[in-house]
Amino acid sequence: MLQISNTIIIPDTELEISAIRSQGAGGQNVNKVSTAIHLRFKIEASSLPTFYKEQLLKLNDRRINQEGVIVIKAQEHRSQEQNREEALKRLEELIKSVVVLKRKRKPTKPTRSSQKKRLDSKTKRGQIKSTRSQAID
Repeated sequence: MLQISNTIIIPDTELEISAIRSQGAGGQNVNKVSTAIHLRFKIEASSLPTFYKEQLLKLNDRRINQEGVIVIKAQEHRSQEQNREEALKRLEELIKSVVVLKRKRKPTKPTRSSQKKRLDSKTKRGQIKSTRSQAID
């Protein structure tokens, strides 16, 4: 079971976890042992509340494919169990990120002194450049 919050729990039956061989360096361990974890989670078929489902499907995340399936591949660790925990942790973080409300940005105006500093620096820079072009006899 994966516990998202006090009320939301994802049962193991909704998670499709398979062990595959890792990529990259690692010697014989990589060639012999399937330590990487491939986790698949179907959003529409899950027991998540509809709000979570809608927000997950709206996300522009490369881990969510066209069919609405979250695909997570974990292969950082050498042990299968650590990679399994890592994949579950990533899924939990992805689902929790949907609930966090993003603060609305308040548009601000630059202060009068910052505007004055900017214009003064432009004037000074222009004066420096104009002195370069004058020929000295």
